[in-house]
This record gives sequence, C-alpha cells and structure tokens, in this order.
Amino acid sequence: MEIARVVVIAAAIAVGIVVYRRVMGPSERTSSRDAEALGFLPVSRQNTLLAGPAPELERALAAVARGSWEQAARLMAATRESRDWERRSDYASAFGAAAAEGDGAWLRTWTEAAGPYDPDLALVRADATVSLAWRLRGGAYAKHTSQEQFAGFHRTLAQAPGEIERAADLNPDDPTPYIAGIWVALGLGHSHEEMRDLWAELTARSPHHFDAHYAALQYWCAKWRGSAELAESFARGAAATAPPGSLLTALPLIAWFEHRDDGAKAADYRSPQVMAMVDAALTDLATAPPGHPSAAEVRHLLAYFLTRQGRYEAALEQFRLVDGYVDALPWTYYNDRAAAYCRWRAKAVKGAR
Repeated sequence: MEIARVVVIAAAIAVGIVVYRRVMGPSERTSSRDAEALGFLPVSRQNTLLAGPAPELERALAAVARGSWEQAARLMAATRESRDWERRSDYASAFGAAAAEGDGAWLRTWTEAAGPYDPDLALVRADATVSLAWRLRGGAYAKHTSQEQFAGFHRTLAQAPGEIERAADLNPDDPTPYIAGIWVALGLGHSHEEMRDLWAELTARSPHHFDAHYAALQYWCAKWRGSAELAESFARGAAATAPPGSLLTALPLIAWFEHRDDGAKAADYRSPQVMAMVDAALTDLATAPPGHPSAAEVRHLLAYFLTRQGRYEAALEQFRLVDGYVDALPWTYYNDRAAAYCRWRAKAVKGAR
C-alpha cells in the first residue's frame, strides 16, 4: 500500500479500512510447532510496526519513544543529503506516525531546537499531522464512525496542506511531501484532476518512487476515489514503464489483491494472469538494489500469493526473509496481523513437506 515500515501513512490508511479476511490453515498449535522447528519465530515475537528489519530506524524509533529526537534528525538529514527519496519517505512516515501515536513531546523539543527552517523537521511534522488525522478517524467502517471522529479527522487533515507546502518549499527537489499530499487527497476527496496535477509534481521529482505509486494506487482504488478499472490501468501503466529493480511490477498484483482477493476462488490465484504477475514481481525483486526499503513489503505479498498458488518452497523463501515483521499487505487487513501472518506461513510449511 504502507502504506514497509512502522505504522506508515499507507498502513494508517489500511487501519482505516480494516475488514475481516479469511484466515485459513491447519491447527494453530501444531502448525506453530512445525514452523518454529524450521527456525521461524512465534506469534509473540512478530513486530507489528515494521515490514522488515531496519536497524537504524528501529534504534531511532526507540530513542523517540524515550523522548530523544536527535537520532531521528540525523537519519532524516542523511536521506536528504544523499537524495535517498525512497528511504526518506519511509523514515518520515515512521517518525510522523510515532509522533501521532505518542504525546509528541520529542517533536516539540526538536522544533524548539531546530527552528522554523529545518526541511527534515517540516517533513516529519507534515507526516505527523496526516497520521494523526487517520488515527482520529479510527478503524471502523464509515457507518460505525461517529460524527465526532469524522469531524476530528477532517479538521486535522485540513491542516496538513499548509505543512506539506512548507516542507516542499524548504526542500524543492524532495518528492516526499507530495506523497503525504496523496493521502490528503484521498481523505478529503480531491478530484481526479487535482490528483493528476499532484502526481505530475511528484513524478517530476521521482518518477519511479514505490511509496508514491502505492499511495496513488490506493487513491485510484474503488474503495476510495476511483474504480477497479482505474486502479488496474494505473498499475499496468506504471509497471510497463518502470526500470528493473524499482519493484513497480508489484503494482498490478496489489491492484488485483485490492479488488479481487475477497471472494476469489483457489483457481483464481493459479490463473495464467496472476501467475504471470507473481513471476514478474519475483523477477523485479531479484534485480532490486540491496536494502531497498520497500522490498520487504513486496516479499510479504509474494509469500501470500505463492502460498495461494501452491508454490510452497518459493513462499517459504520469502517468509524466511521477512520473518519477525508483519506490517505489510496482506496482514494489515487482518484484525490480528501477527496471527494471520503465522497461519499463512504455517500453510506454506505444511505444503512444503
């Protein structure tokens, strides 16, 4: 989406649309023993805030939880100086979510220390506002969301454009503020024309940014501001023009999941179309740069689809590379993402015997 990472904006959106999805598999107790015998971690040791290992980010998040902002500031500055836009969006979302979830004291201290012209601080503040808005909305369907929740959501999200514009002004080459803008457009119902204008600004700065494409795909989904046809067309177009290793060939698979997974039959996952989408994503993943910050998210989705397709050994290869972290599709759509992850992993273990 999620949108790999600590509760990123994509994941915050996912929380806002949590639905019950099928959790299938053998007896949990037996399957858990089988998986653990192969070296996999139990449910209790799954990190629900990250999609994969990110040691520097984890240390910085632990520091902000203690009230210290300096490590976060150093990481953000490093991404700006190196123009590592993929990692910058990942970190900004993670720190923004951390600020929204806690009392935000560390962010206020950073603000006092850095002053009004720090582009890294401005970006984290913008992401924090967007993340807070989605937290205020809550995770229920609209019909179960109170008017008070909606009022808080819209009031807070309406503050974000000014902060996003400030972050963009302070670092004009940075595409990351525009990604936050997509989640604002999705939440406030901006028109397709407005979205296309925003997309032009973003892709002028980073044409193949994974998090940006994931966010845009969510906007074009039927559950938000588009349709299955618009989402699938967007995903196909992005994948067709993407360079190898960008991971954008996973977008058609994400679009299929978003619109077809509920109600799909076992044979649907083994159709030539879906098999080809999985194979394309696997090839793209194999050519991605080492340490690509979104690789873990793609691995989680591939593990799920490979298990669905009965390609159990290939699924286990992906599960092994992300085990211990579960903040990614499809697990973010389950009420208990760690349990869901472990049950599907167990199904792969059983099938691979």
